[in-house]
Amino acid sequence: MATQANKVLLPANLCRFPLLFPVAPSSSFKFASRNSARKSLICRSSGEDDYLIDAPVSPGDGFSFSGGKYSDEPSPADEWFKQGKMVKAHPVYGSGQKAKDPIFGLQMGSGSQVSDDVFRWFSVESGNVNNPTVILIHGFPSQAYSYRKVLPVLSKNYHAVAFDWIGFGFSDKPQPGYGFDYKLIEYVSSLESMIDAIAKDKVTLVVQGYFAPVAVKYASKHQEKINNLILLNPPLTARHANLPSNLSIFSNFLLGEIFAQDPLRASDKALMSCGPYQIKEEDAMVYRRPYLTSGSAGFALNAISRAMKKDLKSYVEEMRTILVDSNWKVKTTVCWGQRDRWLNYDGVEEFCKESKHNLIELPMAGHHVQQDCGEELGGIISGIISGRIRP
Repeated sequence: MATQANKVLLPANLCRFPLLFPVAPSSSFKFASRNSARKSLICRSSGEDDYLIDAPVSPGDGFSFSGGKYSDEPSPADEWFKQGKMVKAHPVYGSGQKAKDPIFGLQMGSGSQVSDDVFRWFSVESGNVNNPTVILIHGFPSQAYSYRKVLPVLSKNYHAVAFDWIGFGFSDKPQPGYGFDYKLIEYVSSLESMIDAIAKDKVTLVVQGYFAPVAVKYASKHQEKINNLILLNPPLTARHANLPSNLSIFSNFLLGEIFAQDPLRASDKALMSCGPYQIKEEDAMVYRRPYLTSGSAGFALNAISRAMKKDLKSYVEEMRTILVDSNWKVKTTVCWGQRDRWLNYDGVEEFCKESKHNLIELPMAGHHVQQDCGEELGGIISGIISGRIRP
């Protein structure tokens, strides 16, 4: 039987974001590499001489349309980074060569290089480590930052951990072909490594969106390690197995590589096109940060988009099979934000009834439930774990 959560009221107007750089009208750009600490973009306006616009100060790397932190003032991203730590998990299976970008062959900077042995994951923990562990897994594309309002709620009674996937946020973003190719099977094995590194005992997994099939595949092989599985707007039906245009565009040849280097398109538009989001500028800057400081984030986005487009259908079908199988013993709850513009609600309730999994509806939330109603979601997760919320 479906359980309906309290409604969440959000402001109706979406925030608007300023242009990253002041650019003269009708100008076209030539792009410079970002191998040095400071570069300039060369603009040519019709009938005018070349002039230089100083790009932000940043070591940067590779090829990018923007690149660099364009303000020396304290950043919300800096404050978020201070709350976390780097965790080493999952071996690097690369050639050991220095990564180069696939467009111009420029050697990438440190942001796109990985160590010779183990990947580095950015992780934020909250609560007593002796309490039961809840692992919060963000969706595609997003970051651990999306759980910033969930963590304080869970920390009262649980040990809550949110991490950035490889290729996202502050975690390593290797160039495809240099240690990680962003295939879904790699994400399954890397998730196993990460969970082993951060949790010794049984855990509750909370996973959102298009990474849900990855977490379910992992959990099917390690049911003995999972107390609860909570899925936030997962792709559950056959209609969900195709990426929306706002994400599939990043998989296109050349055009996808270009768009993936645009911070506003890669972060702002991708986040705000799938639900009723009104993201504050300081929050938007955290999501933009990876794309502003390195071309590696865009290359990773391009690679995972291609992998999702290729393998998502088979992974969704496998997830459905796992969740209805009689051998599936993990207590499973689906939380569904009903204002999701990417995944249609049709068939979700029927699937949960068939598989006998708990369904919690959030009428005012979109695809990224944790972004829309973080505090409420934290309460729901606590209720599920404690048994106060039942089917």
